Amino acid sequence: MRDTYILAIETSCDETSAAIVKNGYEDIATVVLSQIDVHALYGGVV
Repeated sequence: MRDTYILAIETSCDETSAAIVKNGYEDIATVVLSQIDVHALYGGVV
């Protein structure tokens, strides 16, 4: 049987993440980028 790969992307006002999942269960790669340091300078999400 052939493997299935899914690229999942999520974004919100202060974070973005992406993941590659194999066959619906196996996490191949995950990355999260956050702007929390920038938002901390201004006391929250701007």
